[in-house]
This record gives sequence, C-alpha cells and structure tokens, in this order.
Amino acid sequence: MKIFVYAATGLVSGLVVDGLLAKGHEVYAAARNPESGKKAPNLHWVKADALQPNLGLEVLDQVDRAFFLSPTGFTDQFGVLNPWIEKAKSKKLQKIVLMTAIGVEHSPEDMPLRKLEITLKNSGIAYNIIRPNWFMQNFQTFWISGILKDKKIYFPAGDAKASFIDVRDIASSAVSLLLNDSSNGKEFMLTGKESITHDEAAQKLSKATGLNITFKDITSEEFKKNLLSAGVSEDYSNVLVYIAGLLKEGHVAAISNDVKEITGKDPISFDQYANDNKKVWLN
Repeated sequence: MKIFVYAATGLVSGLVVDGLLAKGHEVYAAARNPESGKKAPNLHWVKADALQPNLGLEVLDQVDRAFFLSPTGFTDQFGVLNPWIEKAKSKKLQKIVLMTAIGVEHSPEDMPLRKLEITLKNSGIAYNIIRPNWFMQNFQTFWISGILKDKKIYFPAGDAKASFIDVRDIASSAVSLLLNDSSNGKEFMLTGKESITHDEAAQKLSKATGLNITFKDITSEEFKKNLLSAGVSEDYSNVLVYIAGLLKEGHVAAISNDVKEITGKDPISFDQYANDNKKVWLN
C-alpha cells in the first residue's frame, strides 16, 4: 500500500515510517524540512508545515491511507490538521489513523483535539483513533535537562500514578491499525503495563543507570516558568500545565489492554525502557 505519514521526523511518526517500510509498504512522509529526512527505498519526502496547513495537501492524491498527529508545540491542532481531513474526504481515502491524547474523549467538543476527532468520525472515512498516555520518552526529552544537570526530575505530579507508554508501542499500534481493517471505527486508550509514580520512575532510572536520580515535586507555577525558560511558547506551556494537573489529580493512572489487543504483544515495561535508553542519562 501507499501510506502517508504526517510530521514524519517526529518521535512517533518516525517509528511509524520505519514500521511501514519494514513491512514493504510505500511511504509518503511529510516534514517541514524534508531534505533532512533519511533516505530509504520506497520512502518519498514531501514538504508540509503546521504553520501553513494547506501546504502539501496534494500528496494525498497519491496514497491509500494516512496517519496523522499534531506536532508538539501547537495548541490549535484542529487548525493544523482539519485541511488534511477535508482533503482526505474529497479523495475518499481508504482509512485514517489519528493520534490524539488520553482523555480527549471527555473534553468539551470545541477543544481543538476533540473537535478534530469528531470531524474524523463524521467524515465517512474508515478510521481508528489512538489516545496514548504520557510518553516514557518524556524522561529523555522534556525532563532531561534536570536529570543531566541535577539528577532530578522536576514535575508537578505529587504522588499520582501514570501508566506511561513507550513510543515504540504507540508506533507499532499505529502501523497495525493502518494495515488492518478488522477494528475500523474503534477508539483505543494506549497505556503501559503498569501504573507508577514519578518517584518510582526515578528509582527505575537510577537502577538502570547506577545514578542517584530523584523526583522533585514542584508547583504548577514553577513548572510553567521552567517551560518558558526552555523556549516553550506561553500557549503551549499553559496546555502542558493543564494536562500535568490532570495527571496529578489521578486521571491518567488507568491501565488498558489495548496495545496487546492491537499488536498481540504486551507493552514495553518502564524497566525495559530505562535499560534500553540508559546511555541518554549517562552523557
């Protein structure tokens, strides 16, 4: 099949590209800087830009199916992706897999991500929606500066638990759904196999690395200040503060069996994630 992948240099989408290529499919991969994308047989790069949502839409004329997610940092996910959904409708694409986020189905219908979900559901296109929990990989991206500098995870989580998921499981779920129509129309909550606190996550990272990494609970105000100083926009900082609040209130502790239902495999454990990536925290 010919499959389109949006934001294809990102953490999840990049793995979706790899998974589809490994199974012999032809991939049309979109990125803001396609010239920097890796080269591979059956991989075609196209230019797309969340700041110019109509740029590159014509690529959907060449594909059968598509995977969409909104790039990190954008609060109007509907504005970014709705032109692509509309183009897919006019093209009568075979199927779309859309990644949003855990709990979006409980959001007000005018919230951008929820509005996008509803638009896809009403599009007439076969679809699946995947809603992953907080990424394990946040500990090597968003929160890594505190770990490298102070051996501390700075986050306003208290003692709340989260069923963190490895992005490799998100990507493998997306690939499976893109290639299989048996669960069309279903929506999935993707989580890891266990629910742990940030203190427990710090202990697991310490065990994997041999370092003494600890968790430091901070206020929402401190969290926002740290985000702004790291270059995150005011709007997106507010979004992260809000969803961090949901975590602290215990709304992302539930564990689902959806990864295994989709892929046939148990999700990656946090211990395996920590061991697989320990070199990141030893720099």
